Amino acid sequence: MAHFPLFADLDGRPVLIVGGGDVAARKVTLLLKAKADILVVAHTLSDEMQAHATRSELRWIAHDFSPELIDDVFLVIAATNDHALNQTVKEAADARHRLVNVVDAPQHCSFIVPAIIDRDPITIAISSAGKAPVLLRTLRERLESLLPMHLGPMAEIASRWRDRVKQRFSRMSDRRRFWEKAFKGDFASAVAQGEEAHAESLLEHALSSPAAVEAPQGEVILVGAGPGDAGLLTLRGLQELQQADVVLFDQLVSADVLELVRRDAQRICTGKRAGCHSMPQDEINQLIVRLARKGQRVVRLKGGDPLIFGRGGEEMQAIRAAGIPYQVVPGITAASAATTYAGIPLTHREHAQNVMFMTGHRCDSNDAPDWQDLARHHQTLAIYMGTVKAAEISAQLIRHGRHASTPVAVISNATRADQKVRLGRLDQLAALAAEAERPALLVIGEVVTLHDELAWFRTPYRLDLQNVPLVNLA
Repeated sequence: MAHFPLFADLDGRPVLIVGGGDVAARKVTLLLKAKADILVVAHTLSDEMQAHATRSELRWIAHDFSPELIDDVFLVIAATNDHALNQTVKEAADARHRLVNVVDAPQHCSFIVPAIIDRDPITIAISSAGKAPVLLRTLRERLESLLPMHLGPMAEIASRWRDRVKQRFSRMSDRRRFWEKAFKGDFASAVAQGEEAHAESLLEHALSSPAAVEAPQGEVILVGAGPGDAGLLTLRGLQELQQADVVLFDQLVSADVLELVRRDAQRICTGKRAGCHSMPQDEINQLIVRLARKGQRVVRLKGGDPLIFGRGGEEMQAIRAAGIPYQVVPGITAASAATTYAGIPLTHREHAQNVMFMTGHRCDSNDAPDWQDLARHHQTLAIYMGTVKAAEISAQLIRHGRHASTPVAVISNATRADQKVRLGRLDQLAALAAEAERPALLVIGEVVTLHDELAWFRTPYRLDLQNVPLVNLA
């Protein structure tokens, strides 16, 4: 974050502007909205600036800038086309520990003026740290089209009712739920139609209803966090993260996704990653139930999809047995995302007519899979959590008829900036998996050959085939 976002209260505070042209006039327009006490230093004023001065909206000093003018002001803006003068203003402000903005010179600014979306009293500011002003303008235009004009009036009404709602609900979580319901329901619709009196009557009715003070019922939402790229989180998943009281997350959930969780929500890491300490599943189930019984909205955030090797089904059974309502928001599972970002289609008319998802956890246990079925040609195997058992997997597949030269890929950190694709043959799978970062997905099948043609996200890591030990079938 190049600049710390900050909203300054300028009401009645002195702000110095050096310059009297059109650029300075644009700054004056914004400062007047903030009710700043504006002091302008310039030999001449543009017509617009002169009009402001005539209306006594600013004070004009018609002589050269002197550093002492900064002593008694709150902010400084240098808005001239004289680079030497702008530099002098910057140095004088820095020496006096005043925030200074040099227009169109972000490298000389201690504060910058962002692009603004005004729905007074709702104000949205966005910034590119001065690096991409045209892109910033494009983003602002998009946001302007998305945000309804009635946001301001709705915020004004909410401000007037804030104390009454606080008296009615002692807990912050109850107040938040009340307002979330209001902002999405009939109250918001009434404000949008300009019926503010009716909107306030709806708030009155909601507050006087006996149901308003009933203890909230807890709820659990299982949310698939996807494979890592926060852009692949579903819209519904994002909405749930923004409404959660508490979020229980696995270590497979990326930091970028966790950044989308509401700031004041409690976050609890449950572990759940190969080779790392994690909370036992029974304890997780008990914790989910305990939190929900306190009336909290609990989001169980799981990497990939909750119901594909995520043990979400077990958690659903525990939640249902406790009589707690729950929902499930699917996520993009690792097998689909990892292979897509690696340019490897899971099925293809010429190479694979079916795909099988499996986990490597029990590949050498008593309830091992049907290796004969898994070893069939022209099918794709997508193996979760298989790096530790890669040697056993490759040996069993070869022993049951899959050719040793079958193409394989080991995909680490799928969809993330550090994604890596390791390519090789089935008899080299153990070596590929041994050096792969975790989490990693194993992909076995002829579709892997399409990677060279279809890869689009990252350059793959290619194994030196001369130095890789083949699988030992003895």
